[in-house]
Amino acid sequence: MHFEARFSAVGGQGIILAGTIIADAAFLEGLNAAGSPSYTAQVRGGPTKVDVIVDDGDILFPRTSAIDFFLSLATNSYNLYGKDIKPGSPIVVDPNLVDVPPEHDELYKIYRIPIIELTAKHLGRMVYTSAVALGTMMALTDVVSNESIRSALKTRAPKGTEVYNMKALDVGLHATEELMASMA
Repeated sequence: MHFEARFSAVGGQGIILAGTIIADAAFLEGLNAAGSPSYTAQVRGGPTKVDVIVDDGDILFPRTSAIDFFLSLATNSYNLYGKDIKPGSPIVVDPNLVDVPPEHDELYKIYRIPIIELTAKHLGRMVYTSAVALGTMMALTDVVSNESIRSALKTRAPKGTEVYNMKALDVGLHATEELMASMA
């Protein structure tokens, strides 16, 4: 098994943490993982991404080349990092923040989920955005188990925020499941 994921946003949205949690979850399952974050000199507000490779064998080259899952929370990040995605792969975008080129609707499975709005509505604090984003990935892939993601998130969550992070994960998971049901 070889899986490549990419999360992109603007600096300050916590998306790099999402990649770390995926890698942690993979390690919990005995898999190998490599993550490579990237951001511009403008740390807050500039385009940022994290690539994560999960493999049941050795990872000899830690760079992605065929993305299996892509999530973006900003148009400029989508345009900059929306490359090397396998045809037919799921792409999650916040429709309030990302303009998807029309031709991408035919190339990929686009899921328009208002992650920022959901985070604000259900949690009231934007620090949970990465957990909501992880919930969308849980619904669309089976690269790692839900239990491993939850365990890795609990380990990374600041003390006292574990319950809110689990709620954020569920918000993303359920919103994606509802969208998938409406698309069927």
